[in-house]
Amino acid sequence: MTMIAILGNGRVGGSLARALMGAGHEMTVADRSPGSAADAARTAQVVINATPGAGSLERLTALREELRGKILVDASNATVNGPDGLPASLLHPGSSLAEHLQEALPDTRVVKTLNTMLYTVMTAPTALAQAPTAFLSGNDPEAKRVVRGLLADLGWQQEWITDLGGIETARATEAAVLFVPHVIRSSGFAPFAISITR
Repeated sequence: MTMIAILGNGRVGGSLARALMGAGHEMTVADRSPGSAADAARTAQVVINATPGAGSLERLTALREELRGKILVDASNATVNGPDGLPASLLHPGSSLAEHLQEALPDTRVVKTLNTMLYTVMTAPTALAQAPTAFLSGNDPEAKRVVRGLLADLGWQQEWITDLGGIETARATEAAVLFVPHVIRSSGFAPFAISITR
């Protein structure tokens, strides 16, 4: 059992909380208020960022002390949205939210994952017609091992998980969010994920 805090109580945070609690983990879900987030992060071993990516860097930098020594799982994408509310461009072109988080939080082990799919797939990867891929980006091998275990608890088979390497590889997966509005416009709001097939 791992003590997990999820920052963000929307669709992503709520679905992750229910699934991880069902897998036997102790959960705390915080809203976006600083006090709630600080209290949740302080007692957790793993903190999952499920807040909107555009405000994540400022929000999490304020929790530097509470996140010291913790694993921070970043599932967000930092984008500038278009008039329809869908991602139109990246907030950190040439870099990534995950890299900025790791730089701002040097004593926190940041792992990027679950940001290349519709939120429903995060906790139900077997619901798709073919196996999706969950990517891992991060500098700490032990942190990535822990996150692999959490992904397994969410139903991800090990062969569906691809470790891309250091935190700088997150810029590739974060850029994949630019597919999202086009996929939704062409196919509707249905579950989808990026899948690497070999």
